[in-house]
This record gives sequence, structure tokens and C-alpha cells, in this order.
Amino acid sequence: MTQELIIDINTANRSGETAEIMRRYNDVFQRHDPSALDDLVAQDCVIENTTPAPDGARRAGKAACVELWSAIATAPGTRFDLEETFVAGDRATIRWRYWMADGNSLRGVNLMRVADGRIVEAMGYVKG
Repeated sequence: MTQELIIDINTANRSGETAEIMRRYNDVFQRHDPSALDDLVAQDCVIENTTPAPDGARRAGKAACVELWSAIATAPGTRFDLEETFVAGDRATIRWRYWMADGNSLRGVNLMRVADGRIVEAMGYVKG
């Protein structure tokens, strides 16, 4: 008996779209240029941030999310090293290492969700 591989074209297409949105999102932090955020973030976006410990803060709405990510992207002397971006349908996982201006770093992960071509959810976690 042979097994048949079934590919869900809709999921594959969503994965491609999500991957492109995550590429553009990651570029914001790699280039320290938040100008693309306005096109990437949905009006109803929600972020669960990594700080303050232990549970982080919640930001809701496009303006609040763009403001937070813009501040992170443009913080002097900092950088993100991308370790991996994994996409499945409308979801993405981004593993990263964040280097602070003082030379210390921390590792973390963002769990992202996209709908209608924009980021609607981002939950950040860091290693303690």
C-alpha cells in the first residue's frame, strides 16, 4: 500500500505570506529602521512583552505596538542576532539573541501570529 502526500495549498500559501511578513519584521530590527512597521502591524495587534519580569506587559492596538517596537529597534548600541525563524501557516516562531548597549545579552523567542497580511499577536519570552 502506498501513502499519498496531501499538500494543503491554502496553508502553504499562508506560510509563504507569513514568512515574507516575518522577513520584513526582522529587517526592522536588523536595520534599526522602524519605518516598515506601519504596514506590518494590524489595528488590533496585541503584544505580550518580555518585561517587566516575571510576566511582562501587555500592549494593545497598532499605535502602542508600533511605539514599543520602534523604541526597541532604535535603541542605541543594541542589536538582535536572529537564530531561527520557523513559519507554519499564519504562525511564526522567532528565536533571537538580544545584545544590550552594555555588552550583556539575553536569549528569547517571539511567538507571532498574522491575519490578513498583518501582525496581530506577538508574545515574547526570555530565558531567565
